[in-house]
Amino acid sequence: MFSIKSIFKPDYERYEGVRPINIYLLRLLFLLVAVFVASDSWSAILKHEGQWDHVRAAAVCMWASYSVLSVFGLISPLRWLPIVMFEIFYKIIWLAIVAYPLWSTNQLAGSPAEGMTRAFVWVLLPIVAMPWPYAFRTYVWPSKKKR
Repeated sequence: MFSIKSIFKPDYERYEGVRPINIYLLRLLFLLVAVFVASDSWSAILKHEGQWDHVRAAAVCMWASYSVLSVFGLISPLRWLPIVMFEIFYKIIWLAIVAYPLWSTNQLAGSPAEGMTRAFVWVLLPIVAMPWPYAFRTYVWPSKKKR
């Protein structure tokens, strides 16, 4: 029988000791990326005419790839955790080196970085969804037994 408490307990049989709530949040995260990032990036690719600016094209292609990989994350969220780590790290770094200096000097409001900052502060969702103990023992400091 299902109980709310069970989603907060580590599940060693199905999720390698990760709590089901983390799996559900990861799937939600991958779904949001697959839907919203895909719609923006793929429509930009499919509707584009003329020469691409090489930097803009690289960014759009990266986002399109990210949306495709997120579909795999829906199916097997733990296997695709490095993508979530990448998202967390690049957003935190961007917030630290772009948004924070502007904010600390009262220049963020009205700047070109304001919209991106609004989107990137949602980095809290992947931070909360990330099963940190599993991520560290699997990707950062794996035991010699697993290798």
